Amino acid sequence: MKIDLEQLLYDKFGFSSFKPGQKEVIEHLLEKHDTLAVLPTGTGKSLCYQMVGQLVQGTVIIVSPLLSLMEDQVIQLQKKGENRVIALNSSLSFLEKQYVLNHLSEYKFILISPETLTQKEVRNKIANVNIALFVIDEAHCVSQWGVDFRPEYTKLAKIQEECGFPLTLALTATATPNVKKEILKQVFTQQKAVSEVVFSVDRPNIGLIVNQTLEKNETLLSYVTQLKNKGIVYCATRKNTEKINQLINEQTDLKSAFYHGGLTTNERSLLQQQFVSNQLDVLCATNAFGMGIDKPDVRFVIHYDCPDSLENYVQEIGRAGRDQQPSIAVLLYQKGDESIHYYFQSESRLDRTLLNDLAVNQTENSKKIMPELNEIQQKWLQGYLEKEYTIEELEQRLLRKEKERQQQLNVMLNYIKEEKCRRTFIQRYFSEEVTKSLPESCCDRCGLSFDNFKRQIVQSPEEKEIPEQWEDILIRLFKE
Repeated sequence: MKIDLEQLLYDKFGFSSFKPGQKEVIEHLLEKHDTLAVLPTGTGKSLCYQMVGQLVQGTVIIVSPLLSLMEDQVIQLQKKGENRVIALNSSLSFLEKQYVLNHLSEYKFILISPETLTQKEVRNKIANVNIALFVIDEAHCVSQWGVDFRPEYTKLAKIQEECGFPLTLALTATATPNVKKEILKQVFTQQKAVSEVVFSVDRPNIGLIVNQTLEKNETLLSYVTQLKNKGIVYCATRKNTEKINQLINEQTDLKSAFYHGGLTTNERSLLQQQFVSNQLDVLCATNAFGMGIDKPDVRFVIHYDCPDSLENYVQEIGRAGRDQQPSIAVLLYQKGDESIHYYFQSESRLDRTLLNDLAVNQTENSKKIMPELNEIQQKWLQGYLEKEYTIEELEQRLLRKEKERQQQLNVMLNYIKEEKCRRTFIQRYFSEEVTKSLPESCCDRCGLSFDNFKRQIVQSPEEKEIPEQWEDILIRLFKE
């Protein structure tokens, strides 16, 4: 019997129509086709596996890169009435983890970090579960983080094999042709066709502005005070998130906070919920914040620091305007801002030097220096000791990644200096067909000015009534 997907969408999720790409992905999966889906930020990628999970027998495994992202997905599913969901990661206590592992088959959706998934005990348990769908969320991490930041991503193919090569879905919002090729190579290792559903990264409701300014702080304060809406300020370092947060709190009446990887899991979770429930106006964050955040009315994203790649920039600005309403992305740039990324790249070269030192040491000496290494270096050494690769092979991977990052930063700088349409620049970089009919609020190179644009998104309370969130209602009731 043919399933009425539109009716199911309305009955189970409360939506009257699918967003671009959702239905195509779901249909491919229901036909048992492994699928790579590249869908823009804000198009509800998670609904694809949530709906399929409602229609098939067995468990849906979702490999997810961030704890906050997993927590958000668990909350979303629970709000929809699905209680057979768990996030299996380092936030669980030993006893909690053991309970979950002994009851895996009772869960419909298991969100799991790549680090947890690669643990031997977990792998053995997962391999015995009836997996209906194996999902790799934010699949671009396979390319970006699979070598030097999250080496666990390179082991996913082996785990899929141990699980009997279950039906697989790779999801991401941005992927150049090279990144797509890398995902297909690392995720879909069987010799069979993979269905691809690829939509443009372009978000026509987001206006693009680059402001090359000598007075960054003053310019930033001018933007956030005039916008009078919820937004994110991205910074390259933890130190800058704290500095800019302090500046906004001292110089404006906006409610601001900072978010970065140095905070505890509970702190990050609380900040995320405060931002989603409108208790905060502005969140100053590193790129640790944003993946999968379910907040449709972010009106602006400002980059205080130069991003390290156009891929990351497009991901981050895509967190604005998920409700399809006019929004704005502003990049503040001062000559020399890119120096922080040159510093990070120099650290990568030091890592390669360390690998050379390890190569000339005996295995026992390598074990002795393990405590002196940072977490990622320990992972490299452990992989070498377990004969997953030679030092020479890993060094070549790091060298290739180092060159890629240099090229990506150059592309980002070219975007900043671009004298023609910025939207067209982005589409060409991602090898997309250039939009012939550009939106009225396109970019600063096409006549967009901040003064003109802010009139579209700055409205008084009388003009735009914001519905009260359920979290706000609870807080108000408790106060009463």
